[in-house]
Amino acid sequence: MPLHHENKKYTFADYLTWPENERWEIINGVPHLQSAPTWQHQAISRELLTQFNNYLKDKSCQVFASPFDLRLPEKDENDEETTFVVQPDLIIVCDKKGLKGTGYFGTPTLVIEITSPATARNDKVWKFNKYEKVGVQEYWIVEPDGKFISVYTLQPNDRYGRPESYTETDQIKVTVFPDLAVDLKPIFEAV
Repeated sequence: MPLHHENKKYTFADYLTWPENERWEIINGVPHLQSAPTWQHQAISRELLTQFNNYLKDKSCQVFASPFDLRLPEKDENDEETTFVVQPDLIIVCDKKGLKGTGYFGTPTLVIEITSPATARNDKVWKFNKYEKVGVQEYWIVEPDGKFISVYTLQPNDRYGRPESYTETDQIKVTVFPDLAVDLKPIFEAV
């Protein structure tokens, strides 16, 4: 649910003043209050986190789960000026220089969003466009109700190609980690 009080573009500096017990995202300067995720959402997130975490042990990349403040700046914005602050369900960071405070300032390697009826538009339009624009190499959109995942991979023209789609019986060969295959059976069995 967006917050509409005035014609102001909110920034990460504003966000830092809001109550800690509320979950917010700022999309293009507009704040959106986040509701608690369903248990199915949490189960899918937990299973994906487990597989990525097991794979990344003793590697230079790290996986993080929401709540985790991902700040995606425009051109020369500094951290506090950022008007795009989101809470991806999972994020993989390979460049640790951007890890600060409550999250990450910069472009992560891989982002996973688990949709709900309330977040689908933001995940499939606003976040998709921003992740593509800033160069997130791989973006997954998980659909719990249909038990499928769409995987978008950044192409040489800096645009996402057609998505690869996977169902609950598939394994996803992760483009950014060619020796990793994520098994979807335990992910969707949890729900």
